[in-house]
Amino acid sequence: MHSPLIIAGPCSLESQDQLSVTVDALSRLPQVSMIRLGIWKPRTMPGGFEGIGDEGLPWVKTIKQQHPDLKFCCEVANAHHVEQALLSGIDALWIGARTTGSPFAVQEVTEALRGSTIAVMVKNAPVPDLHLWVGAIERCRQVGLSNIAAIHRGFDIYNNLGYRNNPLWEIPMELHRLMPDLPLICDPSHICGRREWIARVAQTALDLHFDGLMIEVHPTPDDALTDARQQLSPKGLQSLLENLVIRTTDENRAEIELQQQRRTIDTIDNQLLSLLSERQKASLEIAKIKKEANMTVFQPRRWNELLADHLRQAETLGLDPAYIKELFEKIHSESVRRQEEELVK
Repeated sequence: MHSPLIIAGPCSLESQDQLSVTVDALSRLPQVSMIRLGIWKPRTMPGGFEGIGDEGLPWVKTIKQQHPDLKFCCEVANAHHVEQALLSGIDALWIGARTTGSPFAVQEVTEALRGSTIAVMVKNAPVPDLHLWVGAIERCRQVGLSNIAAIHRGFDIYNNLGYRNNPLWEIPMELHRLMPDLPLICDPSHICGRREWIARVAQTALDLHFDGLMIEVHPTPDDALTDARQQLSPKGLQSLLENLVIRTTDENRAEIELQQQRRTIDTIDNQLLSLLSERQKASLEIAKIKKEANMTVFQPRRWNELLADHLRQAETLGLDPAYIKELFEKIHSESVRRQEEELVK
């Protein structure tokens, strides 16, 4: 695998001094080739710090002159952002998650970019909707943009299992299947929401053959005006980068062993499907008994006891309790749905 593209920098641009200190530190890390800038920072709730805005653009021009070997990128959410970023000589842009979620907003941004050759990265929308992501990428292509990449920053779903945004790796993997030539970058900062998890998620992304990482960095993370918990210090980023494992993609060396293990997994998956089918049949028989006895489908006490027992077993077997909890919640939800259908027959 080639060396991944590393994009790093502050969540939001706060001051000229913060920008200078951050870029000076990052310029000493040979793995970093692009600096992210939160010039305009969209916030979910009003009243929060939303980046320094246009005031910071001259600072960017100055810092670019001081570090000619580095590239700089920033988020844009409307035509004004695009115009100002292009005038300031910013090297790449990204369309943020909230913007990707609105086709009208994406269209405004892409129309403002028509005729440009600048690199554009598209983050996934907060909701787990692959079509929104693909649609935003296609709108970029329709205006003639050709240097396009996708950024995976996780999804906001019920029960994020401790993540700020659940990674739901299957969605970016499906995007890669649909668009195999599209570079794929992971934003572990926004997936994790906490700095202590970032290294693990970054490694997972590289193991899944992502082409790069975008990581938030601040000189004093705890003092950051936005997303303080998920930003690394420059030394924290250095440690992360030094410990990343870039795995080989040489299929000749590992193909036989991989095929053996994959066949084992296929066999287990078939057994799981068969067992789920048998469980569903038993659940429907229970529904018939409940119907005859005029009982409610959902029995909270029974469910709580079962779930607690499953979680105890999970720990004994070395399984992640959060994973088992989510799995059995889905199984139980489907069981309740099928029993309800049986009761109304």
